[in-house]
Amino acid sequence: MDLNPRKLIADNKTFLFFVAGMILMRSALADWYVVPSSSMYPHLLEGDRVIANRIAYDIKVPFTDVILKHVGEPKRGDIVTFSSPADGVRLIKRVIGLPGDVVEMRDQKLTINGQPADYAQVDAPDPTFLTPKREYPNQQLMYTESLGNFQHNIIVMPERSALRSFDPVTVPAGHYMMLGDNRDNSNDSRFYGFVKRELITGRVNRLMFSLDYDNYYIPRFERTGAKLNP
Repeated sequence: MDLNPRKLIADNKTFLFFVAGMILMRSALADWYVVPSSSMYPHLLEGDRVIANRIAYDIKVPFTDVILKHVGEPKRGDIVTFSSPADGVRLIKRVIGLPGDVVEMRDQKLTINGQPADYAQVDAPDPTFLTPKREYPNQQLMYTESLGNFQHNIIVMPERSALRSFDPVTVPAGHYMMLGDNRDNSNDSRFYGFVKRELITGRVNRLMFSLDYDNYYIPRFERTGAKLNP
């Protein structure tokens, strides 16, 4: 067998160019991300594969956090991927606080810039969108959280020990506050602080596909290509 590196490269250059192009595209334009936990239930499920638009907010030097140009602004309610300020692990959460916002939480209820959010309990939520029983078997409640045009569902776990309150904090310039929708089961800005804009790696609006980890990894066909609601 001929293992000459130059010959191998020459014989496979088309394939190698394709792989290099895919890697470059994933770094610069669009990426996909496997949702590893239940921190974003009821909107993102374990086993979801999502598409992250890497140029939704900034154009960056490939493979770096160096911003070349701003092309959009993160909005309250956006679901984004980013590198954790604590350890660099890539996470997916929802943008709650924008630069300059004053954010407070009391007994799970948010107040942003002095305006309290409204909460309406969702009656008889679909158990598919609650934290799996294998992970948390006790009571879960679902609420619709509303603040102006910012509206989405969240989950709370009354019987679980969690950080449900914090004093008013001001989001610094160039930073964002991230929270998980599964409020009592999320490692987010309550623990590692605000997230710098350059650490945001993409905006998530759509699923690629989803595998049901609790049902032999059978695809959830109804989630294939689905657009995420706020």
